[in-house]
Amino acid sequence: MSIEVKDYGVTSDGQQVKQYVLVNKQGMKAILLNYGAVITELHVPDGKDGFVDVVWGYDSIAGYEVNTPGLGSAIGRNANRIGKAQITINSKVYELQKNNGENNLHGGNPGYNRRMWKGVIADDNKVEFSIESPDGDQGFPGNAKVKISYTLTEDNELRIGYEASADQDTIFNLTNHSYFNLEGQDSDDVLEHQVWMDADAFTPTDDGLIPTGEIRSVEGTPMDFRSFHALGEQIEEDYEPLKQAGGYDHNYVLNNEGAYALCCKLRSLKTGIVMEVYTDLPGMQLYCANFLDEEAGGKNGRVYGKRSAVCFESQYFPDAVHHENFKSPVFRAGDKYCSMTGYKFTVE
Repeated sequence: MSIEVKDYGVTSDGQQVKQYVLVNKQGMKAILLNYGAVITELHVPDGKDGFVDVVWGYDSIAGYEVNTPGLGSAIGRNANRIGKAQITINSKVYELQKNNGENNLHGGNPGYNRRMWKGVIADDNKVEFSIESPDGDQGFPGNAKVKISYTLTEDNELRIGYEASADQDTIFNLTNHSYFNLEGQDSDDVLEHQVWMDADAFTPTDDGLIPTGEIRSVEGTPMDFRSFHALGEQIEEDYEPLKQAGGYDHNYVLNNEGAYALCCKLRSLKTGIVMEVYTDLPGMQLYCANFLDEEAGGKNGRVYGKRSAVCFESQYFPDAVHHENFKSPVFRAGDKYCSMTGYKFTVE
């Protein structure tokens, strides 16, 4: 295992960005930036003595300074949506940024993916990034300390560890927003990629993609991924949740019961590459890049289009703070938020 630190580029305000290159004995490579704590490249074995870069990203720091879709991004303080961009904690109302219609999405601007993090090599296979998020940042209460670690194992798993605490009661719900395509940088869509999910239910939404509070069985619906099938197989079905989101962009209720466990698989029959997703969080947002709209500045001059990749965002349920039947993302002052998500790669 090796970790190399290189200069990557300079931000528009003159800050030097560092690139962390983690390589294991199998040759799997993860490349990270201290800007946004983003995953820029993820080269995984293809079973033919070669490697495939399976994540979307930009070809320069300028792309990451905008990064509207959140390619490879660390997301916080709260992943996903909060209805009416408003939360109430201890009877006090906090107004958040309305950056998604009337709602709040992924915390607000500037997002955690557009900040400089402090990076340190924590072990021979582990890099840690940390930031301090002041009271009132994005509208959230409490001075917070946030740490995200990336660990590359010898069995080709990239583990993402999340830790945070604050001096006031606040929300913590961190995730990673990498866009995956197991056929590499020359592929234009993931509709033939197959997905399996250990989830018997999902959380339907209103037209603004805010959960209604219902937990609905996937049985007999196009949302059922309890056995492998292609993303494109039913994505255009005449089913209200799919029409609302323009395809898959939904929170699944995982069966892991709070344990770090295998919850999802993605596979390409073309390359034979399989990605296993592990988490200890209760939800997983399956997002098929429905809103990725001709995103320029990609690797090798790529323009990334709609449904060209798929995201698996581990999380507390969207808008959980407004639904008593959803596990709460509110953490008390001094309590530690701690979670783990992993992406493991094999070849069939």
